[in-house]
Amino acid sequence: MAPDTSPDTTTGRVYVPPPPPLARRLEPLKRGLFAENPLLVQVLGVCSALAVTSRLDTTLVMCTSLLFVATLSSFMISLLRNYTPRRARMIAYMLVIATFVILVDQYLKAYHFKLSQALGPYVGLIITNCIVMGRCEVFASRNPPLASVFDGLSNAAGYGLVLLCIALVREPLGAGTILGMRVMPESYDPCQLMSLAPGAFFTMGVLVWIVRSKYPPEQTGPKG
Repeated sequence: MAPDTSPDTTTGRVYVPPPPPLARRLEPLKRGLFAENPLLVQVLGVCSALAVTSRLDTTLVMCTSLLFVATLSSFMISLLRNYTPRRARMIAYMLVIATFVILVDQYLKAYHFKLSQALGPYVGLIITNCIVMGRCEVFASRNPPLASVFDGLSNAAGYGLVLLCIALVREPLGAGTILGMRVMPESYDPCQLMSLAPGAFFTMGVLVWIVRSKYPPEQTGPKG
């Protein structure tokens, strides 16, 4: 039930409800990381999860890039939500997202050229990433800037957390290293399967099983 904001007849003061507690404000962050994780629960952005997670350094760059783009894009689109025509909204979203992606791509090419080469086209493909575009359409275009920032941040962080988990399994087993430093014994024979896409599929499947066992999908069909 909505709080009564009518003025007090004795004092003439209007009751102002207190701000929501910190736990409620952080609820979107918790949902994006676990219960509504875009990769493990919604199964979005699978291509980059398979392509960049064979090495931890490329995974870290991809996670940071997506975090930057998703957070700032959600913020900017929320600011412009009342000025964007509905018929042109998708074009506006693409322009905003592409602007931040180009900034990241040019920075990597200027200061981290080898990592930019290792990532190939996948940083540029953030423009069409369904996680970023989906949160802009579903949430940022309908909510105020601060809430949109938390939403973009939480979904990008949830996606990045899964990518890091996959990379921490694939690189040691597939190459015997982490960030180029050897962590396996010299006698260890690297499992080439973990360096290929099937290894990423297998690792992601195990993570999906673990998360969905803790957060089972809701039953939407009729009961009984």
